[in-house]
Amino acid sequence: MTTDIYHLKLGLNSCYLIGGSKGKIMVDAGMPNKIRSFKRKLARLHIRSEDIKLIVLTHSHFDHAGSAKEIRDLTGAKIVIHEIERSYLEESGMIIPKGVNTYGKILKPLLFPFFSKLSFPRPKADILVNDKGLSLSEFGIEGRIVHTPGHTPGSLSVLLDSGEAFVGCMAHNNFPFRLNPGLPIFALDIEKVKESWKILIGRGARTIFPGHGNPFPVEVMKRALSL
Repeated sequence: MTTDIYHLKLGLNSCYLIGGSKGKIMVDAGMPNKIRSFKRKLARLHIRSEDIKLIVLTHSHFDHAGSAKEIRDLTGAKIVIHEIERSYLEESGMIIPKGVNTYGKILKPLLFPFFSKLSFPRPKADILVNDKGLSLSEFGIEGRIVHTPGHTPGSLSVLLDSGEAFVGCMAHNNFPFRLNPGLPIFALDIEKVKESWKILIGRGARTIFPGHGNPFPVEVMKRALSL
């Protein structure tokens, strides 16, 4: 069973390292220009950069993929993203989600005009995931990548057999997005987000690791969905 999980804050984004029998995988790569911070955090954790074998990008937004190229160049890890979002990662553009509640609708015009102008070094994807997802057994991880659309069309989550779910922006849990854990305030299709949550819960998700904020129990999401 996988037990080693490390939380790395790289700007606005919560990134994670998951230990397996063949090395570690990383979920998301933080905001742009965070490679120095990444190196410092690895050193404090006594983790060698070459031990990281895979970087799973939950989606192509700059705060999740901003330092992916530099981290890949440092570690030699392969970058994974859903095939729908390959061009947004490798070339340009940004998928602009909607504000799904009052606060999200107020915040969107304040944040996204600024966000959409930000640039970051564009990495090439090494592995493209489709709607069927991808087993992580090749990388020594007991779990799989699951397609969980809603925040963006190609949003991905990592679900371990032991119940830990790394969900990107399927949930928010810190300022400026939320003050407590719950559904995201930004999503291209909030109903698809809810359906994706039902899939993760049905597959045994127990502890949720959001892309913004600290982990929380799945019961929070069950209440949000009235399950």
